[in-house]
Amino acid sequence: MCGIVGILFTTNKDTALYIYDALTILQHRGQDAAGIVTSHKGRFYMRKSNGLVRNAFRSKHMLRLLGDMGIGHVRYPTAGSSSGAEAQPFYVNSPYGIAFAHNGNLTNTKELAQALFKQDLRHINTNSDSEILLNVFASELAKLGKQRINENDIFTAITQLHKRVRGAYAAVGMIPGYGIFGFRDPNGIRPLILGKRITDDGMKYMLASESVALTALGYEISRDIAPGEAVVIDRDGNAFTRQCSNIGKYSPCIFEFVYFARPDSVIDNISVYKSRLRMGEKLAKKIREQWANEQIDVVIPIPDTSRVSALQLAQKLGVKYSEGLIKNRYIARTFIMPGQKQRKKSVRQKLSAIELEFKDKNVLLVDDSIVRGTTSKQIVQMARGAGAKKVFFASAAPAVRYPNVYGIDMASSKEFVAHNKNTAEVCQYIGADRLIYQDLKDLIWCVQQGNPNIKEFDCSCFNGKYVTGDVNKHYLQDIEDLRSDGAKQKNDNNMILELVM
Repeated sequence: MCGIVGILFTTNKDTALYIYDALTILQHRGQDAAGIVTSHKGRFYMRKSNGLVRNAFRSKHMLRLLGDMGIGHVRYPTAGSSSGAEAQPFYVNSPYGIAFAHNGNLTNTKELAQALFKQDLRHINTNSDSEILLNVFASELAKLGKQRINENDIFTAITQLHKRVRGAYAAVGMIPGYGIFGFRDPNGIRPLILGKRITDDGMKYMLASESVALTALGYEISRDIAPGEAVVIDRDGNAFTRQCSNIGKYSPCIFEFVYFARPDSVIDNISVYKSRLRMGEKLAKKIREQWANEQIDVVIPIPDTSRVSALQLAQKLGVKYSEGLIKNRYIARTFIMPGQKQRKKSVRQKLSAIELEFKDKNVLLVDDSIVRGTTSKQIVQMARGAGAKKVFFASAAPAVRYPNVYGIDMASSKEFVAHNKNTAEVCQYIGADRLIYQDLKDLIWCVQQGNPNIKEFDCSCFNGKYVTGDVNKHYLQDIEDLRSDGAKQKNDNNMILELVM
């Protein structure tokens, strides 16, 4: 799961500053690395580095990022190592020069890599499927054999790309001297939103992963890019759109609404905030039905993404709501930490309990989801250490039992706390007195109410059904071998050895 942005101004040259601000707003989508590429007078200017946006860019870097258009990326690693070599955007020289940034994960990476080498005669330099996606696009564009291109050529290349590529992908790109472009996979698994702004300096366009990046910078939301659709914006401020694939079903990732997206975002015309309110309502209804004999004194959210659901849940139950856990805002989100040891350490550092909100009370802790159980177990221990009589636990999402192959770091089912465990066994593992999960049908209802036109969501991490239809046991084993915590640690160790030698 990454954050992408593309901006084009028709006149002024401070694009990099806007991209920097947009990436800062999208920082929750990736904290491993950040990068910006701009274009000025036919040349690219690039800066990318490991770490947060604020650490990757200094004033001297921003001054060098010249141009009236550019793209940016914040990286969340799902495969390989946390290497700066895999920081985006990527760049290829031929044809024309193309800069490119991608959010998602391809499911036919091996086949594509082989075809690119044997048939397209293109070299892949990293383990990133984003570089593969870029080279597929570049190869299809090169096949047209034109000295100068237009929007129709870009649409043609993207149409051919859809025929070759499978998986989840939202992408933005830039061709110097021409403009920027963006497209979304035929199932619309990953989000991409178009906005515009008319100023005295001319028309400004922006593409971003979430609407909040647009609205925070004063852009008017035009619309979500549809599944299989592409948009091209040229240097004169002309925007062209075309449907480049009709083979998929509209199946956005439901975990965006559970955890990843900011609550003030709107994705596919669905308010993330309202979706989480409804999650709290449904969970309260289930608790009333199944825990009628339990006394709950206080509802406490596990910050930050569960706050909205927890507040609504408390209101519906008629129970006191309290911010009993205080978060150190300077600690990164533990779910996207690359290794289990690092996650465990971060949980201890990022949260502390206010004892008076726990002491001698029956406490209901509410989290957005339970994946590995690391955070949940430590927080239950924290609550007991603060004097809670009983500790109940509620998850606004169903049990995570299956790998996510579309760009979320849920690769190995063996690392999931709910793998081969029922609710009672998970409850025992995390040390709670009682545990309750949201039902999947209720979660789907909570999100679908925002846009009834969407009939299907990617819920693969909950039900094991993969919307691209090409995921089998062999693929799942391959991706587990590549993306498990052990594999990442091995890759990082190998990189350290390479640097030392």
